[in-house]
Amino acid sequence: MRKLIGILLLAIIAGGIVLSLKEIPFGIPKTKIGQHFIQKGIEETGSSNIVTSVVVGYRGFDTLGEITVLFTAAIGLGAVFGTYRKRKADIKAEPPSLIVDTGCRFLFPVILLVGAYIFFHGHITPGGGFQGGAIIASAFLLMYLGCMGKRIKDNTSKVIEVLGGVTFVGLGIIGLLIGKEFLFNFLPKGEPGTLLSAGIIPIIYIAIGLKVGSELSGIIDNLITKSQ
Repeated sequence: MRKLIGILLLAIIAGGIVLSLKEIPFGIPKTKIGQHFIQKGIEETGSSNIVTSVVVGYRGFDTLGEITVLFTAAIGLGAVFGTYRKRKADIKAEPPSLIVDTGCRFLFPVILLVGAYIFFHGHITPGGGFQGGAIIASAFLLMYLGCMGKRIKDNTSKVIEVLGGVTFVGLGIIGLLIGKEFLFNFLPKGEPGTLLSAGIIPIIYIAIGLKVGSELSGIIDNLITKSQ
């Protein structure tokens, strides 16, 4: 019975793929939306990274939903560990090796700098808030693995997370009031390809990067400190 169901599901998926490829000749988009983004994206948003234009501009409300999913996951994990009882026996963490310890001390600021660079330049180069935030969180993961005794300050992390979310939503509401649409790009777009361009898009990416970085770092903190 399981084999029959598996074969049926594979047949349905294969049929959907075949039908979709049949209606879309290679190199020719089925709709004009993609062509509009390519031809008008830089002009309308000021961002030379078309992917950024789509993610933060044209479908910015959907991006807000993705951030909400991550926020909900962080809250859920915190709630789980809030009811978790530590074991009575103290577990001594194994000290890091010389390579990990040295890497923590020297690579931690470098990783933070790279993460910040990624979301500061997300509107002109590949990358953005989610990628930069994940890189920043990896720096704190390295800190927990290599720099024994150091951890994130809860209050600072929460403040950064709140500021990132408030900035995102606040820009969306301002755009709604000024341009009658959520996340309307009301700031000067500048010259495409330069750092000071694309209006509110760089600000949104900075807010997303800080929020994602702080949330993922908080998740790492919960997983490592409260499970020991």
